[in-house]
Amino acid sequence: MNSNTIRQDARYLVLTELFQPTKGGTAVWFDEVYRRLGGAGTHILTADVPGAAEHDRLSPNTVHRLALKRYPWIRPESLPVYLEFFLKTLAVGWRNPVTQIHAGRVLPEGLVAVRAGRLLKRPVVIYAHGEEITTWRQPRRVKAMKEAYCGADMVIANSDFTRGLLLDMGVTPGNVVIIHPGVDTERFRPGLDGSALRASLGLKPESLLILSVGRLTRRKGFDYVMQSVPELVARGLDVHHAVIGKGEDADYLADIRARSGMPERLHLLGGASAEDLPLWYAACDLFAMPNRDVGADTEGFGMVYIEAAACGRTSLAGSAGGTGAAVLDGKTGLRCNGNSLASVTAGLYQLLNQSTGFGAACAARAQERAHREFSWMAVMQRTEALCRKLDR
Repeated sequence: MNSNTIRQDARYLVLTELFQPTKGGTAVWFDEVYRRLGGAGTHILTADVPGAAEHDRLSPNTVHRLALKRYPWIRPESLPVYLEFFLKTLAVGWRNPVTQIHAGRVLPEGLVAVRAGRLLKRPVVIYAHGEEITTWRQPRRVKAMKEAYCGADMVIANSDFTRGLLLDMGVTPGNVVIIHPGVDTERFRPGLDGSALRASLGLKPESLLILSVGRLTRRKGFDYVMQSVPELVARGLDVHHAVIGKGEDADYLADIRARSGMPERLHLLGGASAEDLPLWYAACDLFAMPNRDVGADTEGFGMVYIEAAACGRTSLAGSAGGTGAAVLDGKTGLRCNGNSLASVTAGLYQLLNQSTGFGAACAARAQERAHREFSWMAVMQRTEALCRKLDR
């Protein structure tokens, strides 16, 4: 199949509350894959959000926008969301010759898909991302997740780590397949010019820039990267650290910067435009998100590592969660103990120390792997091959 061809015969019914123009890796994943996987015969049931009409006009799929409102005076407050998804799934499924039902998450979409699939007599595919399994620990939710995952004909896990979580829940091993999320390799690519962004931070040509991108939350490990900078400078590296993101830790990170002996080397940038994000990867010398578990909250995969890799940058990741699928330790980057400031500092130094050539070699391997294995077309083709087995 030509890389620009849309499979007009693919007739899937896709339930996903997260879908573009909503921001976030999961929303991008489903939009990028299903616009390549099918045409108007693939129906997307998703939330009505600002900018939806403009986005949907350009989509090759048939997109149905739902209100999906939650009401705090109803118990559970998500009950109307389940009901709206369920009724719309039955309506679209009965009126259109869809062959499979795909759910973007286990709750609410997966549970709805399994129950509607029984009535429509259609096979069900559910995506698993990892974080939902480790963080949704209320007994009622755990019971609902088990019903959905175990009732699906196929569960797509984003990493080996997530697959292990599914097996621990009792999902049949043969029903679990691994498909990693992808990246737009035309947008994120080597050779982009980030010099203007480096200049905006006042960096010298020889200065080294560590970049972190993600929600400002403790488990991302941005705090330890910031705290590593004085030690890295003491070891002879002219290094700066830039953080892109918004979130609950904004004040916490600002306080770390204020108390640092080198605040001029720490740059908290807030959000970045979609146009500028690839340029920020180009502007940096190393991407760092040394994640750690905070309670049950963990990193299931980490698409930002693949974005950095596609731009020709190596990464420092934490050893927690499923980041080992995104960063191959010692090959495309390093994984460290994200709970240890000393371990984070050592990993940063090893990748930034240009005298060894180790970081550059990791970057070259990361770039090659990202463009070979993680393009959206490659992800779509793996998805298509697996889903075809359910049609037999």
